[in-house]
Amino acid sequence: MSANPATNIVLVHGSFVDGSGWRPVHDLLAQDGYHVAVVQNPTQSLQGDAAVTRLIIDAQAARVVLVGHSYGGAVITEAGTHQNVTALVYISAFAPDKGESVNTLIAGFPANGPQPPILPPRDGFLFQDRDKFHASFGVDLTADLATFMADSQVPWGVDAATGTVTDPAWRTKPSWYMVATEDREIPPEAQRAMSQRTGSTVVEVAASHAVYISHPAPVADLIKQAVSAVAARR
Repeated sequence: MSANPATNIVLVHGSFVDGSGWRPVHDLLAQDGYHVAVVQNPTQSLQGDAAVTRLIIDAQAARVVLVGHSYGGAVITEAGTHQNVTALVYISAFAPDKGESVNTLIAGFPANGPQPPILPPRDGFLFQDRDKFHASFGVDLTADLATFMADSQVPWGVDAATGTVTDPAWRTKPSWYMVATEDREIPPEAQRAMSQRTGSTVVEVAASHAVYISHPAPVADLIKQAVSAVAARR
């Protein structure tokens, strides 16, 4: 497949992890000729992460399809109003509306369903319970990889979790959404509700919250679908 050279793909990671988790998706897209950039958000505040994401968007030569996983969905919702962003792709991600934060959305999760095992804040930062990380974040990851990810967690700022969206990009940009049906961090029901609200084109994959690592091929396919769709509209 020959990629549209006028479109770049920018990948935004979520909380507790860094951009290296996008490597499998990055490589699949790069092999097909797409130009891919990965944002390394500090995850200290939503506005700070949106600013860093805009820097990467600015660095691209042309139009951008912006992709976010988990908390990264809030980041692309805030940063995606950038004039060069043509589409948004949510991968088992939060998609807040104006005035909402990730914490707002977590508070609405079903009480009898799975909850992310986030520990009480320490000095303004959050971590996940190491012993529950594998089962919650990525049960379909190998034990060795899940252990490493649990041991190398990036501190997630309380200001990132509570930061509210000012102007949700999905209200003016077309979007795609991947629901991970085995997700134990963001309940699938919540993902479906958010994707319905955003009016996204939706696909579902039987995978954990770590779908972008455990099932990179369908993730890459959905991103390519978004690229093709916005190219056709032009």
